[in-house]
Amino acid sequence: MDPDWILPDWPAPKRIRAIITTRKGGASRGEFASLNLGQRTGDDPQAVAANRTRLRGLLPQEPRWLKQVHGSRVVVADEVTTPPEADASVARQPGTVCAVMIADCLPVLLADASGSVVAAAHAGWRGLAAGVVEAAVQAMGAAPDNVLAYLGPCIGPTAYEVGADVRDAFVAEDPEAGAAFSPHRPGKWFADLHMLARRALARAGVTRIYGGVQCTYSNPERFYSYRRERTTGRMAALIWRES
Repeated sequence: MDPDWILPDWPAPKRIRAIITTRKGGASRGEFASLNLGQRTGDDPQAVAANRTRLRGLLPQEPRWLKQVHGSRVVVADEVTTPPEADASVARQPGTVCAVMIADCLPVLLADASGSVVAAAHAGWRGLAAGVVEAAVQAMGAAPDNVLAYLGPCIGPTAYEVGADVRDAFVAEDPEAGAAFSPHRPGKWFADLHMLARRALARAGVTRIYGGVQCTYSNPERFYSYRRERTTGRMAALIWRES
């Protein structure tokens, strides 16, 4: 494992394993350098395959990849055979790896305190507004006060410029969500995805929340960022439970 990769610092049970890759430690070159895991980015397919093979060597089985569509659908990863259109998955069987791809959107990793169920959600603003985080927590079937959440790296609150339509999508349902938006210039706001995710978790009854400090946009040496580069790679956030 590359020492630059992120191992969540949270009090999850020992049987819970989680990794968030960075852009370091792979075979891709140029704008995709170096551990690009995305197959639809325009990168050399052989390099992507080599990168995925390296990752696979650290996992109990092939990750249950998703076709992410910025929605709120949650699937049972234990039953996935080909990538479904979804933005979150849950797993109860040991060894099943939930996985989401990121390059500015927020990965939310979830586990219950007994270590019996895990989940991963891909949360951009559309997914957050659609309720993907709440849906993932509900799909776990665990008491929300027994759920732990880890917020991985995403585009930060001083880099993520959005229009008034994005702010309105949140404030219309939750007036206090306005605190997650800072005026930037006429008609434009800076949005704090980490704060919006914390509010979503709170609505779902989850209070044990960790992480949520790293910005993909402001650290080009470590993270891919679609907003910064457009043509770029993808990282992955993965979680599973051991026997």
